[in-house]
Amino acid sequence: MTTSASTTSVGQTTTPYEGLIGLAREAALLGSTASLLNWDQQTMMPPGGLAYRSRQLACLASLHHGVLTDPRLGEHLAGCESDQALMADPTGPAAVNVRELRRLHDRQRKLPRSLVEELARTTSLAQHEWAEARRDSDFARFRPLLEKVVALLRHKAQCLGWPADGEPWDALAEDYEPGCTAAAVEAIFGPLRERLQGLLGELMAGSTRPSDALNELKLPIEKQQKFVRFVAAQIGFDFSRGRLDCSAHPFCSGTHCNDVRMTTRFQQTMVCEALGSTMHETGHGIYEQGLPAENIGTPMGESVSLGIHESQSRMWENQVGRSRAFWSWCHPKLAEFFGAAVESLSLDDVYGGANIVRPGFIRVEADEVTYNLHVMARFDIERVLIRGDLKVSEIPGAWNDAYREYLGLEVPDDRRGCLQDIHWSSGSIGYFPTYTLGNLYAAQLFDKAAADIDGLFEQFARGEFAALKAWLNEHIHSQGQRYRAADLCKQVTGKPLSADPLMRYLEGKLRPLYGQ
Repeated sequence: MTTSASTTSVGQTTTPYEGLIGLAREAALLGSTASLLNWDQQTMMPPGGLAYRSRQLACLASLHHGVLTDPRLGEHLAGCESDQALMADPTGPAAVNVRELRRLHDRQRKLPRSLVEELARTTSLAQHEWAEARRDSDFARFRPLLEKVVALLRHKAQCLGWPADGEPWDALAEDYEPGCTAAAVEAIFGPLRERLQGLLGELMAGSTRPSDALNELKLPIEKQQKFVRFVAAQIGFDFSRGRLDCSAHPFCSGTHCNDVRMTTRFQQTMVCEALGSTMHETGHGIYEQGLPAENIGTPMGESVSLGIHESQSRMWENQVGRSRAFWSWCHPKLAEFFGAAVESLSLDDVYGGANIVRPGFIRVEADEVTYNLHVMARFDIERVLIRGDLKVSEIPGAWNDAYREYLGLEVPDDRRGCLQDIHWSSGSIGYFPTYTLGNLYAAQLFDKAAADIDGLFEQFARGEFAALKAWLNEHIHSQGQRYRAADLCKQVTGKPLSADPLMRYLEGKLRPLYGQ
């Protein structure tokens, strides 16, 4: 069966699929423009522009929502879905685009335009207020706007709905990891938490400790900036199609594959944190730049999920950036950028400095063992927060209790506690578990890449990263949204997602460093 053609306002005849893709690309233009304005707000915008910026973002959100809920889009979808030839191959580009646009259209239709506008306006204001409150370690300043954000998100969850055996958090998580539920996350996190805490106890009781000399050095920030930019380019980020700037919280904002914006942050000490956050965002950036240009503005030109996106960032940050092979290449480069300040450091010093395991307060500075415990604490809090069982005013206490239980730490202030992340101010409740899912996917995908690419670590030791990038381009990036995250993992690795590859990787690397 074939679909009938429709006629545009200028008399041009189109098929339902052509009409569908036209509207999808119109929505993508609006969404990417909003993304660019948000990047500007966090990097370049003068503070005086905030009020008007919040209105600009609300306007764009309204227009974006209007396109995605346009009745014509629903008509085009129905026409496409009845075209047996078009939908014959479920993993073909056309069928994938129709499937994912149907999902998006149906979700957006459940949301009032007024809610979409108010969320965009309020989160723009909240992100600015969060940055000020974080600087001053003043949760009370941030609380009123966060209360508004949470109330709007609870309303959004009610509009979207959730299965009878689910909960409100599930409705919000669907935006970041399709099919993800709180119950499924809890089933993964419970056993993994026990294994990670067990490994942490082993390492802390070990007979040796790696050197932390690299992170104790005070190194000029200007030199750090040049150093991390060099590494980002070396591992594969194309600066002719992207930027690296500074922000209060590192992030990557891909407006499209040919314009990718990354940010990082610096302090005089802890150069490994600046390098790690830059390699992390570069992993996101390489994914964005690897999406097929011919599919810009359609699901086949977009990433699978936040969990898969995080797998790319965490892989470059950890499996690559914390490997001994990487530091065999990078160790001599330190002297080129920092001179005499680093001349006393051995390869063992710098490799050890990249692999210090020590419970700390800041997630983005966390080691690989404790990192997921930070994520689990946030998941526990936002789950009860969105359910209405925790008041916004009670977040600091709940946060401090979680850190005491999971990491054995007494949080000294809100800047190093519940104000450290930007996510809740931007309305991203349901996002945090994708970091741990990303770690699990990263370990499993990297195992497969290492099996497929001869001498991968030897290549790293020579400063050669193109083979891994090409493997990821082929198996992950070029696939767009052809598969859902779990299906993509199984398609590439031949196995369902498991925590075993991550634990083997952590235990195999860290036990020898800690005398176990």
